[in-house]
Amino acid sequence: MKIFWMVSKKNARRSAVRLSMLAAMVCAALVLAVVLSGCENVAGYTQPTLVRVIDASYIAPAVNVTVEGTLIAGNIGQGTITPYGTLTASNAALIKVTASTGGATLVSADGTLLAGHQHSILLTDNGAAPNGYVVTVLEDQQVQAAGGHSAFRFLNQAPKTGAVDVYMVPSGTKLTDAVPIVTGVAVGATTGYISFPSQTVTMVITPTGLTTPKYTSTAMTLLGGEVRTVLITDTQLTSDPPVQVSMADDAGPSD
Repeated sequence: MKIFWMVSKKNARRSAVRLSMLAAMVCAALVLAVVLSGCENVAGYTQPTLVRVIDASYIAPAVNVTVEGTLIAGNIGQGTITPYGTLTASNAALIKVTASTGGATLVSADGTLLAGHQHSILLTDNGAAPNGYVVTVLEDQQVQAAGGHSAFRFLNQAPKTGAVDVYMVPSGTKLTDAVPIVTGVAVGATTGYISFPSQTVTMVITPTGLTTPKYTSTAMTLLGGEVRTVLITDTQLTSDPPVQVSMADDAGPSD
């Protein structure tokens, strides 16, 4: 009986060890499951999208702009470029433009707003339809320009002025000695981002093929990396200058 008890005691110890090892394995499996679950949640995370509004309409009243029911611009008018707002990405986001007073819907459209990207919602007039409007979704550059360079994009919404050339005239240089960075930008056109060496420049806009300025900016000191969008419109209350400019930072350093 004593020998049997000693053997049983050894077997009990072995069973206890096995149970301890099994418990440790179960705990490790549970921990691994939690970790993997957390990883799946991270992997399934969808980045938001950044969206702003550019109002280039001459005939629209003050407007509100919503995306999927979320107000991203309120009581804005022509020439306004709003800051970016954060929204949920969507392949068919409902964009609605309404009058700030009365709430009447002026135009609505579906637009693609990509995750992790920046977009501009551009409101313009529909020249083919009185009191008609057009909504266009633009994809904006979100990475700063190359070192020692700046990148500008131009939106020509100046029907009275017509097609334009744009110069970035270096400090100390005459317009007649400068070369335009883009030519023949038609009314309604949006250029790509145009890169040029950063320095102190004056932006000059002329009718295509001419060197008579329709707009001349103050001197801009560009240090490199700047990415900007420039909205070109006709002035409505003056003839000198006949063109006005609204400019916004897309990426990189700002003024």
